[in-house]
Amino acid sequence: MSTPQTLVHLLQGVARKDRAAFDDVYRATAAKLYGIILRILNRRDIADEVLQEVYVKIWDRAGDFDPRVASPISWMAAIARNRALDELRRKRPDSIEDHPALLDLPSDTETALANVLRGEDGRRLHDCLAQLDPDRREMVVLAYCDGFSRDELAEKYNQPVNTVKTWLRRALAQLKGCLGG
Repeated sequence: MSTPQTLVHLLQGVARKDRAAFDDVYRATAAKLYGIILRILNRRDIADEVLQEVYVKIWDRAGDFDPRVASPISWMAAIARNRALDELRRKRPDSIEDHPALLDLPSDTETALANVLRGEDGRRLHDCLAQLDPDRREMVVLAYCDGFSRDELAEKYNQPVNTVKTWLRRALAQLKGCLGG
């Protein structure tokens, strides 16, 4: 981090709307201010927004900074702390990030896949899937219905990623042929 004297000089430049000085202030202080904000809010998404607001305030109020009253980092840290506390007090709707256990709850609504499988296309798809080797069928379902990545499938089947890619490509080609596509 820069010395207090350097930061005083840079803040004087920011007060004159010197963008280069502002960039230097940001590089020298962003990690510390972000840490303060994140400790208060415990949410990276909100901390990112608050950090931006803090630097807008620093840009707008750099002329108010008085090195006889506080050190530059103390002045900026106070702005960050106060803005984070304001955000904390503000009633914000809950986010799924506040309750990660909710991601594991089953949905009561029918999935798009279940809806498709109930129709004629679903019966054809079911018949075509039944023609696949059981492991390949499971792999296709895991990849395209459950969202497994190729890396996850490679680990599950104890195979190299390129092998999994080949198996998926061949299984999809077989399905496409069966479905008449």
